[in-house]
Amino acid sequence: MFSHLDAQNRPAMVNVGDKAVTKRTAHAVAVVTLPATLAALLRDGEIATKKGPIFQTAILAGVMGAKKTSDLIPLCHPLPLDDCQIEIVPDAARGEIAIHCRAQTHSKTGVEMEALTGATVAALTFYDMAKAVTHGIVIKDVRLLEKTGGKRDYRAE
Repeated sequence: MFSHLDAQNRPAMVNVGDKAVTKRTAHAVAVVTLPATLAALLRDGEIATKKGPIFQTAILAGVMGAKKTSDLIPLCHPLPLDDCQIEIVPDAARGEIAIHCRAQTHSKTGVEMEALTGATVAALTFYDMAKAVTHGIVIKDVRLLEKTGGKRDYRAE
């Protein structure tokens, strides 16, 4: 059953009070497809615009988004992040960028939502900064790649 529903099927925060504090990690990715007009602007691993360097701004926004996850996702526990790293990997041949977010905490609950939020907010920031060039940007394939800690680890196929 769903963990965020009580016995009467009402929304409820999961009680983690009796769980042990352990190291938790998560790795999520968001893929952004770039139209040719935007891909042509990629120089030395960055796209510069009047608003500033897109990748660097998206990295900062992704970290900020991960830190604010519990403010955005109802019933999500606020977590102190030990680390949050955003990496943007351009693939010019495919006309895509992959935005990876790796988050880590020592807590009673997992950090998957923080990694997913970080990758997604970075992708949205990329879109916001690049939309002046084209609205043909597609954010796709946002997913969890790996998590460790807690009851069971997970690794995407």
